[in-house]
Amino acid sequence: MASVTIYSTNYCPYCTRAKELLKTKGQAYTEINVEEDAAREAMIVKAGGRRSVPQIFINDIHVGGFDDLHALDKEGKLEAMLRAD
Repeated sequence: MASVTIYSTNYCPYCTRAKELLKTKGQAYTEINVEEDAAREAMIVKAGGRRSVPQIFINDIHVGGFDDLHALDKEGKLEAMLRAD
């Protein structure tokens, strides 16, 4: 099973949708709340300058936000990524 990290905030509807999509796939994830400045700055660096949430990483590969995750699912590529170690 893949390692998934989601950088999110408390009241982000796209974060909620990303977590729900991963749950439908049976995928566990680590959530990092970026409401604190230090966590947000770390996310921005790791996500190549992107400041919006969610920012999603699968096995330390930056996927992007919810739209990107959803597109991977629609293309049939998400499940393969989640099965990879």
